[in-house]
Amino acid sequence: MGQEINQTQFNEQAFKEYNRRLLNEAELLQTQLTKRCFSDIGEICGYELEFWLIDHNYFPSPINQAFLTRLNNPLVVPELSCFNAELNGVPLPLRGDVLTAISKELSQNWLQCQEAAHGMDSVLMMIGILPTVRQKDLCLSNMSDLKRYRALNEQVVTQRVGRPLRIRIQGRENLDINHPDVMMEAAATSFQIHLQSAQRDAVRYFNASIIAAGPLLAAAGNSPFLFDTDLWDETRVPLFEQSVEIVDEANLENHRVSFGQGYARESLFECFAHNIATHPVLLPMLMDTSPQQFEHLRLHNGTIWRWIRPLIGFDHDGTPHLRIEQRVLPSGPTIVDMMANATLYFGLVRFLAGLDDAPESRLSFDQARNNFYAAAREGLRAQMVWWNDSVTDAKTLFMEEILPMARQGLKDLKIDKADIDHYLGVIEMRVQSGQTGAVWQRAYREKHQADNLQLVAAYLEKQRSGAPVYEWEI
Repeated sequence: MGQEINQTQFNEQAFKEYNRRLLNEAELLQTQLTKRCFSDIGEICGYELEFWLIDHNYFPSPINQAFLTRLNNPLVVPELSCFNAELNGVPLPLRGDVLTAISKELSQNWLQCQEAAHGMDSVLMMIGILPTVRQKDLCLSNMSDLKRYRALNEQVVTQRVGRPLRIRIQGRENLDINHPDVMMEAAATSFQIHLQSAQRDAVRYFNASIIAAGPLLAAAGNSPFLFDTDLWDETRVPLFEQSVEIVDEANLENHRVSFGQGYARESLFECFAHNIATHPVLLPMLMDTSPQQFEHLRLHNGTIWRWIRPLIGFDHDGTPHLRIEQRVLPSGPTIVDMMANATLYFGLVRFLAGLDDAPESRLSFDQARNNFYAAAREGLRAQMVWWNDSVTDAKTLFMEEILPMARQGLKDLKIDKADIDHYLGVIEMRVQSGQTGAVWQRAYREKHQADNLQLVAAYLEKQRSGAPVYEWEI
C-alpha cells in the first residue's frame, strides 16, 4: 500500500529539509544494518493484486471510491486511477500449507470484491493491460482522489518542464504517442509478491530475485495489447518504464522505473544510497516521526519503481525488517495462475539464494537484465542466457533447469508436497502448451477476428471459470 501525504504543493525549503532528513535516515540505516539491528525472521510472504473495474460494455468504470466505500474492506485500497483498486494479502510464514491459506484468503476477498462491484453494475477483471482502455480514459479527471497522486503528477510535469511524456514501444507493431500526465501508468496492473528475509540472507534473496525475474516473466506474460496495437508479451514493462519518466532517454542511471543498476554486494543499503545519489526527491512531505521509522527514506524509495525493489518494514514487535517486492508479474489471468507464479518465484529464489556458490557469480547482472527484457518481449519464445554463458530458449530452460530448481527450493521451505505438485504442475503444463495469457489473447483475436470488446468478453468468461490459462480453449 502506498503512503498518503497531506499536501500537494512544496516550496524550496521543504525540499531542503526533506533532503536533510533523508540523509540522516540513510546514515541511521547504514549504522543499523552494520550492527545487524534488522530482523532475522524469515521467510514471510505477502502480495498486492491490482485489478480493473469495468462496466457491462467492457470499458473502464471509474467508480473505485464508491466501490471501496461499499466494500468496506481495509485490505482493498485505491490505485492511481478511479477504475483500478488493489487487494493486499496478509503476511504469512512461508512454510507448510501457506499456499493453500493464501489461495483461500485471496479467493474469499476476490469474491467479496466481485459481489460489491456486481451491486454497482460493474465487474472486476485481472489482466496486465485492459484491451479496451483508451487513451482518453487515462486523464486527470479519472485520477483517484489522493494527494500523493496529484503531487506525483505535478512534480513529474514540473521536472519535465511541461514536456509531454512520450510512449514509444517497438514490438510486433509499433506505438508512438505523447501523453500530458502520469495517467498512462494506470493502464498497467500487476501482481506484486513480497518476500521478507532475515537480514543475513537479504543480499542473496535480492540477487536471486533479479536472476529469477527473466524466467518468471517468460511464463507469465499477459499484456500483449495497448490501444489496439500488438506489442510485447508483457507490454506493461515498457509502458510503465516510460509513463513516469522525468529524465532524458539516454540517462539510464536516473530512470524512475528500471531493472536496477547491479547486484547487491554487501548490503541492501547500496540500493537506498543509489536512490539518494541519482534520484531527486519528488514528494518532499515532512513527517513528524522518529528517524527510526525511516519514513522519509521509505517515501523516497516509494517513488523509485525498480522491478525488484527492496523495502523496509517492521515486525509486530517493532523490529525493522527487509523484504523484496517482486514487481515483474502482471495481474491475472486467474487466481490459480497467479498462485502458480508466486509458487514458482518462492521456490526458485529459495533455491538460488541457498546455493553454496552464489549464482550471481555465474550469471552477470547484464545477462539477467537482458533475460528479463527478452522475456517481456517474447515470453516463452525468448532466448535466455544461463550458467556459464549457455544459451537456450525459455521453454527448454524451464523443463531442464527452472522447474527442478523451484521444486527443490519449495521442499527446502517445507511447503506441503500437494501444493508443490499442484502449482508447479500448472506452470509445467503452461510451459509445455506454450499458452500464457498473452499467447491466448493473440490467438483468440486472430482466430475469431475479434475486436477488443469481444476479446475482453471472452477473456472475462474464461477468467470466471477459474481454469488455468493453459486449459483455455481458443
